[in-house]
Amino acid sequence: MNLSAQKIWLSSRDYFFITFGIFLYALGFSAFIFQEKVVIGGLAGLGTIIFFITEKFLGYGVPVAISQLVMNLILLAFAYKIVGRQFVMRTIFGAILISLFIGILTPLFNGPIVDGQPFMNVIIGALMCGVGIGITFTHNGSTGGTDIVAAMVSKSTNISVGRTMLYTDMCIISSSYLILHHIDTVVYGFVVLVIVSIMADMIINTNRQAVQFTIFSTHWEDIANAINNEANRGCTVIDGMGWYSKQQVKVLIVMCRKIEAVTIYRIIKSIDENAFITQANVNGVYGKGFDALKLKIDSKKQHNSLPHKDEK
Repeated sequence: MNLSAQKIWLSSRDYFFITFGIFLYALGFSAFIFQEKVVIGGLAGLGTIIFFITEKFLGYGVPVAISQLVMNLILLAFAYKIVGRQFVMRTIFGAILISLFIGILTPLFNGPIVDGQPFMNVIIGALMCGVGIGITFTHNGSTGGTDIVAAMVSKSTNISVGRTMLYTDMCIISSSYLILHHIDTVVYGFVVLVIVSIMADMIINTNRQAVQFTIFSTHWEDIANAINNEANRGCTVIDGMGWYSKQQVKVLIVMCRKIEAVTIYRIIKSIDENAFITQANVNGVYGKGFDALKLKIDSKKQHNSLPHKDEK
């Protein structure tokens, strides 16, 4: 019963933050970026291009929300096997929600919020979109579009989500010049793309940053046990020698998430206030309890590296 309640709570929390992140993205796009007629990356950008094309030739622009939803559903149909059922279900939720929010918010604004300041509007909108995407991805959701492509790439490689979005969206923004014939809006589109990518990576990678502790203490055994039991992190004990004292010492090596660093400090201080501690940031920690190492291995090389059946 407790496990089921915990799962319900975690799932509800995820959907709440997914909803909030998508709303933030939709608000930044509808209130700031779309009002400046700037084409950004993703299906929102394609939807913007479709809107201006249909408005120019048909006299009525197809709403971005409608074209975005249709393209999202088509893309998800192709991506189902790669990203998995759970991701697709949450992405369908996100795709419907973002189309709903954009459909509601866009008509509420008749022009840029900050008059005569297109660059300011673009910056504010890009920051909101980037934070919204980051929050959504952090809680296993997606706004759809090129986010789906980014998720599929990150599923099998170590290429970051923001970088994948950067590459896949460049063509969409560049193509807007063929429709609008304004180089300044193309430049603004690239500004949005870079800021969104940086902000998304910053939000997403905050929870993945790791640190390494090196701990010297005469109470090393108590500290190691407390870190195992209270912080649920492993410790490695190595032998060392203090060259000044010429005495043997035990050294603890601990890897943990950056957000768990305060917990480690509290554990150490509660046991030994005189402990000598160093903390270092590490660029990547892979393995049990951390991120999975995603690399494509050549099956032939892997086979050749294994001993032959006749070898002993």
